[in-house]
Amino acid sequence: MRKSIEFLSVLVLVFLLACTNSEPSKDAAVAPVKYGSQMTVNHADTSHHFTADMVQNKRDFICGMPVTAGIADTAHFKGKVYGFCAAECKEAFLKSPEAYTAQK
Repeated sequence: MRKSIEFLSVLVLVFLLACTNSEPSKDAAVAPVKYGSQMTVNHADTSHHFTADMVQNKRDFICGMPVTAGIADTAHFKGKVYGFCAAECKEAFLKSPEAYTAQK
């Protein structure tokens, strides 16, 4: 009986370890934060890695975060590429891009 319980315990442990996925989800949503707030950034997905020298702006127009801190999304407007820290900042920019680019 004791060997059956030990075998069952080992079997359950192996099953639990096999079912555990230690890699972060690539679909995990990250809420935008204002510049200066404490935040955590997941850089697991490098399929779209943008750098500050690839965009026209030095700061995110919406929240003010420097693009050197990280670019999560970009928008094209009048032949130029602008970088944003989050998709929400990009969406806000696209509602009135003329107003933000005229301020430069």
